[in-house]
This record gives sequence, C-alpha cells and structure tokens, in this order.
Amino acid sequence: MNIKIKKRLKKIKDKIFYLLYKVKNSDHAFTIIIPIIIGLLGGLGAVILRTLIHLFQNIFWGNWGISLGFFKTILVPAVGGFLVGLIIYYFSKEAKGHGVPEVMEAIALKNGVIRPRVVAGKAVASAIAIASGGSIGREGPIVQIGSAIGSSIGQLLKLSKKRMQTVVGCGAAAGIAAAFNAPIGAAIFSVEIILGDFTVSQFTPIVISSVSATAISRIFFGNFPAFIVPKYDLVNPIELIPYIILGFFAGFIAILYVKTLYFIEDKFDSVNIPDFYKTSVGGALLGIYIIACPQISGIGYEAIEKALLGEMGIFMLFILIFFKIFATSLTLGSGNSGGIFAPSLFIGAMTGGFFGNLLHKIFPAVTAGQGAYALVAMGAVVGAATHAPITAILIIFEMTGDYKIILPLMIATTISSFMASKLQKGSIYTLKLMRKGINIHKGIEINVLKSMKVKEVMRKNIEIISPKTSLKNIINKFMNSENSYFYITDESGKITEKISQTELSAIAPDYENLKNFIVAQDIAKPNHIVLNENNTLDYAIKEFGKENIDEIPVVSEDNPRKVLGTVWRVDVIDAYNKEILRRDLAGEVSSSMRKDSYNSPTEIMDGLYLLEIEVPSNFIGKKIRDIDVRNKYGVDIILIKKKESTNKLPTKIPDANYKFQAEDNLLILGDRKKVESLSKL
Repeated sequence: MNIKIKKRLKKIKDKIFYLLYKVKNSDHAFTIIIPIIIGLLGGLGAVILRTLIHLFQNIFWGNWGISLGFFKTILVPAVGGFLVGLIIYYFSKEAKGHGVPEVMEAIALKNGVIRPRVVAGKAVASAIAIASGGSIGREGPIVQIGSAIGSSIGQLLKLSKKRMQTVVGCGAAAGIAAAFNAPIGAAIFSVEIILGDFTVSQFTPIVISSVSATAISRIFFGNFPAFIVPKYDLVNPIELIPYIILGFFAGFIAILYVKTLYFIEDKFDSVNIPDFYKTSVGGALLGIYIIACPQISGIGYEAIEKALLGEMGIFMLFILIFFKIFATSLTLGSGNSGGIFAPSLFIGAMTGGFFGNLLHKIFPAVTAGQGAYALVAMGAVVGAATHAPITAILIIFEMTGDYKIILPLMIATTISSFMASKLQKGSIYTLKLMRKGINIHKGIEINVLKSMKVKEVMRKNIEIISPKTSLKNIINKFMNSENSYFYITDESGKITEKISQTELSAIAPDYENLKNFIVAQDIAKPNHIVLNENNTLDYAIKEFGKENIDEIPVVSEDNPRKVLGTVWRVDVIDAYNKEILRRDLAGEVSSSMRKDSYNSPTEIMDGLYLLEIEVPSNFIGKKIRDIDVRNKYGVDIILIKKKESTNKLPTKIPDANYKFQAEDNLLILGDRKKVESLSKL
C-alpha cells in the first residue's frame, strides 16, 4: 500500500514539475499569466498589511483596563520598536528600513532573489511599527512584500536573471498600485526606480501586474482617490512663477529630509548595542515627540487632508515640516521597518500648504488657495527625494484624479528633482546602497569589484630586499623571481621604496662598470601606494591606474608595518571576469534538481551543452584532479552549487583541489551525449 501511495505521489509531483517547466518556458505565460498571479497576490499582500495595521492598532491603543496617561504614548512605541527589532534581528534582517533599497539591491547583486520569509517578516514588522505610532508609511513595505512575492514565484519556476528582475518589478508595481489605487504611476515607479530600465518586454508584464493589484485593491477598498482635494483652477497664468519658486523650496526641503534621515541613522549605527535595543530607544524617543506633536504619529493621511482642504494654520504647517522630518528620521534611523513615501507626501503637503497660505495672504487675487500648493508640493518633494519626477507626477495625478493640476505639478516637480539631483549625489533610496558600496547606476560591473576584497586575490609572496643589496644580486633575484617589483623597508618594517625593471633597464648599458658600486637604495624609487587586505578590488583597480603599475604590496589593516604579500593587476582582472561569469551563469542558466526527461541539456553554442546535475555518488569525497573529469568523461565542470541554496548565486568556481561534497550540484559543459552520460551516473 505504501509503495502504491509513493508511486502515486511521485506521479503527481512529476506532473506538477512538468507543468511548472511548461509555464516557465512559455512566453505567453510569462507575459500574461504569471504577472496576473503576482498582481493578485501583491494586491492581497497590501490588503493583509492594512488589516494587520488595524489589528495591532487595536491591541496597542485599545483599553488596557489601566490608565497610564501620557506614559502610554511613550511605552507603546518603545514596545513596538522592541518587537520590530526582534523580528529583524532573529527572523528577517531585510525587514529593516525602507524596503525599496533592499529590493534594488536584490536586483543589482542577487539576480532578483529575495528570501520568501521577507513577505511575512516585512508585513508583521511594518504593521507593528506603524500601528505603534512609527512616523512612517506603508507603501515601502508593500513594495518589498510584492517584490518578495514576485521573486518567490520566479525562484519556484527557476526563471533566468532577466525574467527574475522583471517579476520582482511586477511585484513592486503591484504593491504601489494597491497602496495608492494608481496603476499607471505604479508601473512607472517600477521601471523608473526599481529596475531603472524601460523596455517593452519588461513593461508589458509590469502593467498587467499593476492593473491586477489595482483590481484587488478596489474590491476591498473601493475605487476612490487616495485624497479628497478641493477643486483646482489656475487663477492667473502669472501664477506659474510662484510654482517655479515652490519647486526650489520643495527641493531644499527634500534634501534636508534625506540628509537628516541618514544623519540620525549614522548616529544610531555608531552605538554598539543589539538592533532591538536601538529600535526600542528610537520608539521611546518618538513617543515623547508624539506627546508634543500628535500629528506626526503614524502615516499621517489625516493631517495631509487637512492641509489640502485648507483646515490648518500657517504656523502649524511650518512646524510640521520639520517635526515630521525629524520623527520619520528617528523612526527609520533607529532601525524600524517602514516606508518613506507617505512621509514624503506629508512633508510636501505641509511645505506647499505653508507656501500657498503665505502667498495667498500676500497676493489673494492672482493665487489659488493653500490646498493647490500643498498638492503640487507633495509631488515636488517626492520627486526630489526619490529623483523620480515622472513617477511623482503620475502618482499625484492618479491619487487626485484632477487633470488641471498637471501643469504646475510638472513645473514644480521637474525643478525640485533637477535641483536635488545636482546638489545631492543619490536619491533617498540609492544613498542607502551607495553607502554600502553599491552603485546601481554603474551596473553590476562596479558592484562586483566593490563586493570583493584584496585578500581574496592576494599573493603571499613578496620580494623584500635590503637597501644595501648589490646590483649584481638584484639582477640575479629578478631573473629568478616572478614578481615585477622588489621592495625596501625601513627599520620598522614599513615599505618605503621599490625597484622595477624600469630602473634596472636604465642602467643596463653600464652594468659592467656599476655592478660592484651600485646598491639597491641608489636606484630605488619612493613607494607611494600600498593596500590593506580589506580594501575592495574597486579601490585596488583605481590605485593600479594612478601610476600604471602591475603590482602593489599588501599590508595588514591593523598594522600597516606588517607586510602580507602583493596583489597583481592581472589577478584582479581575472577575479572580476570569473565573478561576472559566475553571476551571468547563475542568472541565465535554467537549473533543475531533477533528472526527468524534460530536464534536457541547454545548447549555448554549436555542439556545446550545459546541464546541472546532482554530484555522482562515486565523486563524493574525492578531488577534481583525482577523478580527472575532463579526460575521463569528456566534460568540464563550470560551477558548483549547493542543494540547499539553489536559488542563490553559485558558491564555487571549481579548481583541481576541490573535494566534492554530498550537497553539491554540478553545472557541466560538453558534448550532448557526454553531458547526458555523466548525468546518469
């Protein structure tokens, strides 16, 4: 009976895998069916997050049966921050912070791979942070949740690198569309901010996901604009001039917002305590702040609507600009989980409301009320903070449904974004990545170099000679050494000078006359460049270029007088090329753990096939050189991956001394028959 059940289950399993295989390789399914599924799930993710926020709000702020007075306002954010910190520390570190930079990092460095647990971790952590009073938004978390859903589906189907990035973009678009009821702006958000690449092949599935998520959102929340705004009219064409000024003002406020956020984050990062203590302290400080200014608590949509409807005084509008900047920076800087989009809208509404209120008092006949300026500044601050003006314009337009606002919105947002991009190197999203050495605008190549250290390619051999070494001995050493440079150290061991073939060539014609008189210190040149073992290869390659040299000495980071070896330019280039190959193959080769008939070799060029197989049992425990795979089986092992991490990048480019392990998967290259033959061992 058990055998029959096992056979039946195996058949069902085979059919499921075969169906997934067919779906994965169908352009029609990838363009339409998969995006619809991601959109529906992303929309449901947004619904679940909002439900969790309301649930935790009832728990945190409901009747506890005891009266704590204002102390409760401090205690709740502190407890909420502590719980969020525990989730981040023990369950999902990706749940920390905005959410959007983490998605961008996954696309730039991990081929779009996001751990499935991020869905649950981010949803619960962000819901607790927002519900307990965190001055943050739900849009960033929804984007990360949607992206994690898209990535999980891509991992299940084992999609290629390009398609993985697209399904992550589909998830991001689904999140924004469901959050704002703005399908067009959401699609643009995904290609302008998340992917940074607009192609028709990517845009079509992203739009489909965006529309699907919007449909889910409207089923649960209705088809209403996110904000109720007053009727807008351009009172006088001359009014466009104030909107230009507003663009500059909004750009300045956005820059202040970004700088404050990262300043406070740096302060918290400099404190050497576990993250869950930092989030708790940040929550407690925020609670004190909320007592002084309740409007900055939570997402803040109610305060935004008051600013739009002209129901807030000029002094309060001005104060809330800076209170919100500090409150959001405190919440996120301490390590809590939440988005920056809603706070950007809040800050923009207060900025424009203050500007419009003041302007209308001075020029009432030729200016609209403060609500129009508040609405325009919302887009201007978002555009300047994110460096994404098109997204900001379209989302504000869709959130309000008022086409008349487009002209001033375009003018102010374009100016603020231009100003911010000129005065600030990165956006509120990309700065977080740049501070980690990741520059998505320079592509994967620069990130590869920044992700590798000098110690990974360093050679331990280095030629150190005495300053009194004779010319004859130097020549002899050069003839028997593979190194291009000889180095001279002072009494403390610090490298001070070097000798290359250039110096030796200059005195070669007079060698016979000088060989008994010249010593090393007579021909040595000052050595200006050294590296430590933890420098990145990006830094190293720049140092090679400064003096156009081929070899640089490496010293200890802790003790610059301790010489460890040398790093060669050729080794850096070789390591870079191997890493690029490793990442490309990891993203593009369709892998499978199974040996089914539909798991056939992939032809990459005439007569050459790639196939991923489980390590043959008779290989385990033996070295590649001992088995002699190339000569015995006629194939090359290109990469070695681990079974428990098949969705991650390959872990090893094989060398002759690598010893096979039971959890290995081998990516093999060769003639079809030989590849298939090895797969059957």
